Amino acid sequence: MMLRYALKRLLSLLISLAIASLVIFTVIEVAPGDPASFMLGINAQEDTLAALRTELGLDQTKVQRYLAWVGGMVQGDFGTSYQYRTPVAEMIGDRLWVSLPLALYALILSTLIAFPAGIYAASRRGKAGDIGVMGATQIGVAIPNFWFAMMLVLVFAINLRWFSAGGFAGWDEGIFAALKSLTLPAIALALPQAAILARVMRSALLDVLGEDFMRTARAKGLSRGQALRRHGLRNAMIPVLTILGLQFSFLLAGGIIIEQVFYLPGLGRLIFQSISARDLIVVESVTMLLVFAVIVVNFAVDLAYAAVDPRLRART
Repeated sequence: MMLRYALKRLLSLLISLAIASLVIFTVIEVAPGDPASFMLGINAQEDTLAALRTELGLDQTKVQRYLAWVGGMVQGDFGTSYQYRTPVAEMIGDRLWVSLPLALYALILSTLIAFPAGIYAASRRGKAGDIGVMGATQIGVAIPNFWFAMMLVLVFAINLRWFSAGGFAGWDEGIFAALKSLTLPAIALALPQAAILARVMRSALLDVLGEDFMRTARAKGLSRGQALRRHGLRNAMIPVLTILGLQFSFLLAGGIIIEQVFYLPGLGRLIFQSISARDLIVVESVTMLLVFAVIVVNFAVDLAYAAVDPRLRART
């Protein structure tokens, strides 16, 4: 049952990737502006432009370019940057060592904050603790993360001088120095996501409270908090897993603004720079990689569903 379910989800993943690649290529290619004209300037001669387009492969039809791009990605070749004339895979690899740890760091912080807050609020439903936690999460959802990031820079970098205002120390400087550079960006990303996750955790746990097995646990003498922690958490994890998967995807693919605020050399900033330079092959490849990460995370979440809830496997 589990194998059949996994194969069906894998087929859905492959179809989603094929559709996503077509949409990404089409949308980016129809954007106005010629990369060759941008690189050579408005006064470039037509024969010079034609030579550069041939060198970059821009003289081919869009179908040929799409097939070459997809075929290269399947083999691990993301093409060569128009602007920097270096392999896109190398550029992605360098930037991934910033964006991926940042996303994981933020997800860990979000989970460490949200789980205790959600469980605490659910175990004290309607009381002062519940009202306080829900009020704090409402503020967390409402505050834009880029504004919160700037406040963190103002307080902890400029006034207290505990952290640098931006930049990345690099992993060769040591794990502590690198993580210190990512701490403020990770907090800026994590707290709004923690607010959402805490609210989902509370709602999921409160839904579980009405189940028969929870009433049985309470009848055996367990408090509401003990019953939630011992019996309710596992059954409330399906919606929480959904949010965790979506949040990781967002933290990896949606950190472009935070990377701009903190001048982090990550994938989001690479996309921003490549759009400005009309470096289409970089934009397409990085976007496709981020979409791939989102789809793979959702695939993993679906498998986690099946592991947590056997009823999903029984439906296949």
